[in-house]
This record gives sequence, structure tokens and C-alpha cells, in this order.
Amino acid sequence: MVTAHPLPEGFTEIEVFAIGTALLVEALLGFCLNGLTIISFRKIKELRTPSNLLVLSIALADCGICINAFIAAFSSFLRYWPYGSDGCQIHGFHGFLTALASISSSAAVAWDRYHHYCTRSRLQWSTAASMMVFAWLFAAFWSVMPLLGWGGYDYEPLRTCCTLDYSKGDRNYVTFLFALSTFNFMIPGFIMLTAYQSIHQKFRKTGQFKFNTGLPLKTLLICWGPYCLLCSYAAVENVMFIPPKYRMIPALIAKAVPTVDAFVYALGNENYRGGIWQFLTGQKIEKAEVDNKTK
Repeated sequence: MVTAHPLPEGFTEIEVFAIGTALLVEALLGFCLNGLTIISFRKIKELRTPSNLLVLSIALADCGICINAFIAAFSSFLRYWPYGSDGCQIHGFHGFLTALASISSSAAVAWDRYHHYCTRSRLQWSTAASMMVFAWLFAAFWSVMPLLGWGGYDYEPLRTCCTLDYSKGDRNYVTFLFALSTFNFMIPGFIMLTAYQSIHQKFRKTGQFKFNTGLPLKTLLICWGPYCLLCSYAAVENVMFIPPKYRMIPALIAKAVPTVDAFVYALGNENYRGGIWQFLTGQKIEKAEVDNKTK
């Protein structure tokens, strides 16, 4: 006989179901789109370039976010976290690892695009591979810190998934949050801002706008901004007075990153979009379309 678990405190039946459904939709849609990006890179020779390796890095990280969201969705439908405290720590680490790797890889793409359009220098395989490895190792460093005692992972308000514990707001949390936000949000954001501003100015001079230069930074701010604001506010005030269902909203917005990134970096990339079309239909892309068009 199946035991019905009680509703998490502060949530109604429909709210728990809605959050679980939203997480499931975000996970499935993002995983399918980024999975298509990864498979196309593997199958279509023309897509296997150093610049697209960085796009692949984003897709891999975003697939990890989707897996994390799928586990959270499954637990939401159960109404409780079934994997214990150790599972919570692993889930929190995995979520942070993939999220930070996605942000760092997005900054790497911005750096590459700047050099491609503004300095006309080509990215080498060794440089692209080094940037990808650095992005993941850098993300791993910051993600493992809460497991070692600097910061910490705990249940989110719904108590069916785990993330950075912002409930205490003590010195340990504040110092970790300050360092984390500086190196993993502000600096990548600054790189993207300066890179895409320079690219935009270049496009204005030539009169040829290859892509929307404001979209990548807007994606970073809109998807990750609410979560960063919540965590930052927790450093100066107790956020527990905010109803749990409202504290779940930033996490839900952040889980939409994989879907948005797929449209910004793969489907929004003329070169990559052509490769995906070739993979799906078998229609070969013309060489002229592949040679460093829109990155």
C-alpha cells in the first residue's frame, strides 16, 4: 500500500503539482534541444570547429542542469526528497557544477566571438580545449567548497531538491556568496558586456549585424539574476519571511537556462543551425555557409 506523503509546508496541492510540472517540462525540453546540439556536433564534421567546442561545453553543462531539474521534478511529484542527506549534498553539488560551467562557458564564447569579429584571429583547438577544461575545473572548485565547509547545501523551500543554503546568512555564507558571485557572475558578466559591446560597435561600422549582440547578456541577467538577488538579499536580511512558494520562483527561472541557451547559442547560430538541419534531414550544408559565418 502506497503511503501519501504530506504536502510541504507553505504549498498547496496545485502549487506542488505546478512546480513539478514546470521542472519536468524545462528538463525535457532543455535536454532534447541540448542533446540535439551535442549529437549534431558529434555527427556533422563541419560543426567540429574550435569555436563550436565552446558551444558544445554550454550544451553539456545545460544537459546536466536538465538532469538536475528532472530529479527535482520527480521528487516534487513524490512530495518529498527520497535520497537522504547525502543525496541532497550530491544534488546540490551537481546543480552548482553544471550551472557555473554553463556561465563560464558562455563567457568563453563571448571572448571567442570578440576575437573572431573584432581582431579577426582564429581560435585554435588547443586554446578552445584549454578554455573548456578551465571552465569545468573552475566550476568544480567553487561547487566543492560547500562540501568542505565553506558555504553549504540544503533543501530548497519545497524540500524536494537541494541548492546553496541561504537560510542562515552567517559569516560563512556571506564570505562564500561574495566570492562566488564575484568570480562566477560579475566577472563573466563583465566579459560578456565588454565583448558584445565591442562586437556591436563593429557591426554598426560594417552595417552587417550577424546576430543579436544583446541577447547573451540579457539571458544571463534574466535567468540567473533573480536567484543571485535572492541569495544576495539573504546575506543582509533574513529571507525566511518570504513565503516558500515565492522563494521557489528564482530557481524555476534558472532551470529555464538550458532551453534559452539552446536558442541563443545553437539554434540562433546560423552555422550551427545549418549543421543541426543537416543532421535531421540529411541535406548537406554548403561550404560557404559553414566557413565562420555567424558564431
